[in-house]
Amino acid sequence: MSRSDKDREAYRQKGLYRRDLAANPFEQFRRWFAEAQVAELPEPNAMTLSTASRDGRPSGRMVLLKEVDERGFVFYTNYESRKGHELAKNPWAALTFWWPHMARQVRVEGRVEKVSPAESDAYFRTRPRGSQIGAWASPQSAVLSSRAELEARYRDFEARFAKRDVPRPPHWGGYRLIPDAFEFWQGRLNRLHDRFRYRRGSGGTWVIERLAP
Repeated sequence: MSRSDKDREAYRQKGLYRRDLAANPFEQFRRWFAEAQVAELPEPNAMTLSTASRDGRPSGRMVLLKEVDERGFVFYTNYESRKGHELAKNPWAALTFWWPHMARQVRVEGRVEKVSPAESDAYFRTRPRGSQIGAWASPQSAVLSSRAELEARYRDFEARFAKRDVPRPPHWGGYRLIPDAFEFWQGRLNRLHDRFRYRRGSGGTWVIERLAP
């Protein structure tokens, strides 16, 4: 058994109990996320973003969590991508975090809205210059004739912004998922996993429920 297998086995035996949960799901997420960071897992902020078209056809892809606070979970992308078009027509989405070496999964569901232009501008300024130019060069989710077409677009925008700062493209920015449900899943032996759901109750309080695995 490898070290990673032993670590995973230990987490499965550790368990998750109601008495150990924070009353607030954002605090519980921050605890687990901090533990994933301390464990030096690769890309602990990677998450599956699931969206659906107006008629309910789902799609999923990996994106990176860039910010989380009591307002919600923030990620950035091209507004004209497939996910952008789907969110414009159906603003409900789900996030899934999976940390296999800790045998942990977190699911978050809720309504999505765009962050303010000022927030998008501030984050865009922190991106590497190459990524800033890439945001202009890539017509995300559009059909390309070849790799050469994409690279030519990059060179064109590189030349366009050669002597100045790269501004944020109007078609690129952030979204915030505002949760109304969380689920924390801890792997256990014999598939008897621990699952706890937080859902919005009356008055905005959070109701915590244990679910069958």
